[in-house]
Amino acid sequence: MLIVMGDMNAKVGDEKFGSTVGNYGLGSRNDRGTRFVQFCEENELVIANTFFKHHPRRLYTWKSPGDVHRNQIDFITIKKRYRNTVKNAMTYPGADMNSDHNPAVVKLKFRLKNTSARLMRKPKFQLELLKDTEIKSRYSAYVSNRYEELMQEETEQCESVKEEIGKEWKCLSLSMEEAMK
Repeated sequence: MLIVMGDMNAKVGDEKFGSTVGNYGLGSRNDRGTRFVQFCEENELVIANTFFKHHPRRLYTWKSPGDVHRNQIDFITIKKRYRNTVKNAMTYPGADMNSDHNPAVVKLKFRLKNTSARLMRKPKFQLELLKDTEIKSRYSAYVSNRYEELMQEETEQCESVKEEIGKEWKCLSLSMEEAMK
């Protein structure tokens, strides 16, 4: 996930532009704003500050000395792919900080997928095949024969009773998995 945020010194305005700029910016677009929007288009970014309707005091990010002008020049951008993770974006005027900028804040809600667990998942057994009596008898014979072979191999290496119990389960599960292949 890529998030680019900061003081861009650009005004993108309140004019919607494709899927990059929303309807709820502040002011009108200037040359730097046009270049910034072009940068966002080229890099598949959306400007999160412009997609949420708020009171103008929640939109401006900079005020000039003497509070003559108020502009939205600080932006939070995110990859278009993650546009739906943005739940809200606004500024907090009146934050106790010594700056002429208001902090811009974005609320994100996203879920990460656990891909490693999905890749390591074992194939499911086709248990419905065991309803056929011929397949069931072949399966049973294979499992019992393979179990006996594995038990013989493991008995020679086994040292304690605790290992004996673990060995039995290991041999049984291994023989069942091999039989299903």
